[in-house]
This record gives sequence, C-alpha cells and structure tokens, in this order.
Amino acid sequence: MGLEWSSPEEREPLLPPPPTLPPPSPHHHHQHGQLVQRPAGAATEVATRVASRSRRSPAAAPSRLAQLPGRVYGRRWLVLLLFSLLGFVQGLVWNTWGPIQNSARQAFAFSSLDIALLVFWGPIGFVPCFAFMWLMDKKGLRVTVLLTSFLMVLGAGLRCVPVPAQETRKWLIHGGQLLNGLAGPTVTSAAPFLSTTWFSPDERATATAVASLIGYLGGAFAFLVGPLLVPGPNGTSTVPLESGSSPEHIKDHIETVLYAEFGIVALIFSATLAFFPSRPPFPPSVAAASQRLSYRRSFCRLLSNSRFLMIALAYSIPLGVFAGWSGVLDWILTPAHVSQVDAGWIGFWSIVGGCVFGVALARFADFIRGMLKLILLLLLSGATLSSIWFTLTCITTVIHLPLTTATLYASCILLGVFLNSSVPIFFELFVETVYPVPEGITCGVVTFLSNMFMGVLLFFLTFYHEEFSWFNWCLPGSCLLSLLLVLCFRESYDRLYLDVVVSV
Repeated sequence: MGLEWSSPEEREPLLPPPPTLPPPSPHHHHQHGQLVQRPAGAATEVATRVASRSRRSPAAAPSRLAQLPGRVYGRRWLVLLLFSLLGFVQGLVWNTWGPIQNSARQAFAFSSLDIALLVFWGPIGFVPCFAFMWLMDKKGLRVTVLLTSFLMVLGAGLRCVPVPAQETRKWLIHGGQLLNGLAGPTVTSAAPFLSTTWFSPDERATATAVASLIGYLGGAFAFLVGPLLVPGPNGTSTVPLESGSSPEHIKDHIETVLYAEFGIVALIFSATLAFFPSRPPFPPSVAAASQRLSYRRSFCRLLSNSRFLMIALAYSIPLGVFAGWSGVLDWILTPAHVSQVDAGWIGFWSIVGGCVFGVALARFADFIRGMLKLILLLLLSGATLSSIWFTLTCITTVIHLPLTTATLYASCILLGVFLNSSVPIFFELFVETVYPVPEGITCGVVTFLSNMFMGVLLFFLTFYHEEFSWFNWCLPGSCLLSLLLVLCFRESYDRLYLDVVVSV
C-alpha cells in the first residue's frame, strides 16, 4: 500500500549508491584513514561495531550505514491522525459506562458487579496481547491496525443490537466491551513502533506522545459526553428528565450514544482500510532501517534485563492503578456527594491536562535529548504529592482538609497531568533501554503489565466496593514506589546514539 502512495520521484533513493570498493586486503582494513565497507550484518553487531569505532573516530563510521535513506513523508501525519483517532474511539467506548453508571443502573438494571465488569473488560482484553505483538512484528502495522479496528466495529455493533430481552441485551453489551478491550494492545503499545517507522529522530517523542495520549483523551471525552447527553437519575445531569418515564427516557439517551459511537468506529475503520499503509517507501532514520531481534530472542532479552524490569514496574504499577481509578471515578466520588456531572468534568480535565502537557513535554524532549530520567523524576514527584493531597482530602473523619469542588478539581487534574504526561516519556525510555528489541514488543509487554495491575485492582473492587479509602491509598503508594524505582534506574540511549552518531 505504501508504494501506491508514493510517486516515482519519491521512490528514488536519497543518495546515490555507494561506489564499488575493491576487496580489502587480508592484512589491511583501512585505506587512507577510511574504513572499508563490509557486508551488512545483524543490527546488534552493526550497532556494537559502529559504537566502538565511532567513539574512537566519528569519521570511521561504515560507509553503508552513512548511505542509508532517511526520508520523511508528508503522509506520516495522516497515518498518525488515523492511528490516534482509533485510539481515541477505543478509549471512548471503553469508558462509556463509568461516567454514567448511575443512569445505566436504572436503564439496563446493571448491578455494581456489572459496572465493575464493564470496566474490567479493558484489562481482560490484554490477555491475548502477545498474539498482537507477534502479528505486529511479523505482518507490520497495517494488518494489525485493520484487525484492531475490525474488532472495534464488531464490538460497537454488538452493543447496539436491539433485543427485547433485558438479560440478552446486557450480555451483548458485555461482549461488545470485551471486543473493544481486545483492541487495547494495539492502540496502547504500537505508538513507538509507528513513530520509529514514520518519523525522524527529532520528531519521534512528539509522535509517540500524540499516538499514545489521544487514547486517554477518548476516555476523557467519555466523562464529558456521558453526563451531558444522558440524564442522571438523581437530577444532577444537565439533561432534563421527563417525568413518568425516566428509565425509558434514560435508556433512549444511552442508546443514542451507543449508535453514535458505532458510526464513528465504522467511519474510522473505512478510512484505515483505504489510507493506512504498513510502512513508508524509505525509512526515516538509521534505527528504522536496522535489523531487529526476532520475536523469541526479544522476550529472552527483555526478561533477562534487570534494568528493563525495573523501569517496567515503575511504569505499569502507577499507570495501572490510575487507569482503574479513573474508570470508576464517578463511583469513587459519589460518597463525597459529588454529582455525576462534576465527576465527569473532573475526570475530563485531569486527562485533557495530561494529554496537552504530555505532548508539550515530549516536544521539549525532542529538542533536549538524554534527559528522560530527570523528566520522569519530576513528573512522579508531582504525581505522588497530588495523590496524597486527594487521598487526605477524602478522609474527612481523620484529617480535616477542606473538601470542596475546587480542591477535588485541583488534586485530580494535577494527578492526571503528571501521570498521563509520563506515558510517552516512559515509552521512549523503554525503547532506548532495550534496543534493538522491536518497539511493539517492548511496549506491548509493559502495557500488558499495566493492565494486569489494573485488572487485579478492579478484581478486588468487585468484592470491596462499599468503601473506597483503600482504593485511594493505592494511588500515592504506587506513585511513591515508581519514584524510587526510577531514582535507582541507570539510563542509556542506544537507539539515539545509533541515529545521531552513525548517521553523521
């Protein structure tokens, strides 16, 4: 598909082919101070040899690597837009029920277990995560994204099937949420792979931030759409409630939201089918053109790398806890007498603030390279303080901090800003740490761990949902643990070194 998008002129090599060099003498490897060209080998061997020689003399970089094409294409922004929209809608569909859980109880007779399970299907969808990683590694982005978008269309359609039996309709909704959850491994872990495949080194962090954070923005938009379009049974919604037929009236509004989401998903699937290529005609950087480890060797490398396991836990624990907490935010704030609309706005601005700040921070990281650990330390410090503030505010019987709408807004928004904006920074640090492991496999493993922690937390929530102080204390505990792990982490930038030094 990528070749169909490019003109013959675009498919011309950026540089002329390297001149044919005579075979090297068995006793002389250098001629006139230049390294004689050698056959291309595996990525690890190339990177190691280049790194060791380039440290002695930058002019000694292999001529073949210097001749690698490095072109970026304008269509990369369309590819990024389609992938980001896919993540946006996946997050929107996943978070449909949390912000309107009070209304859903009346319209579909959902129990507390049903509400928790509707959110729980998200992390359950990550069980076949490794199959999606294998597909991405073997077949590329296009096949994986098409399968993902098809599952989302099927899931959104199941939720709209108008069956009269209430119990059947309930299970169709659960099945649709599960199919949407199966799309999670791709939309949450493929962002670094997409940025490396399509974007130059000075745009990678920004592209990773946009592709990974837009999915969170979809979840935030659900906080806004649900309470504004669906009437609340307690009269807190901005939608007026018709007297005499409140359950049916609420159900009609919810079904309108479901139909609209199905139409949006179907439209994005059609656009992806027509306009989403697997890769550009030429890679944009040396790292994008280099050979990667195989699927099996990648897992061996990841599981044997203690530095990766340390930073993976630093990411997955707080982000998993925060994702589960955000999914039932309305439920958590109900004992504090916070209305459904106010809870929706708090969740909305906390995620939107994190997305906007995360993209700006990633753009800054593109200009100031080699500072990822310092950025994460600052973000996690802010997240720890904000989560402690929120938790202490909710404990009104012990510590009498002012419990107002303003304090809830401030603490939740700051927590969302600090944690959500750390996602692309973590992703870039993962890839740099374990290069040449493929980006899709690396980030797939950490997102699987994150959703595993979220699933464990929501599993306990299905049994202990009468009181939420333990849930709130999980937030500062996870942020503090992550801060300590990052503080002990020794950073490295293998991929960046290959791009900056070898391509010079």
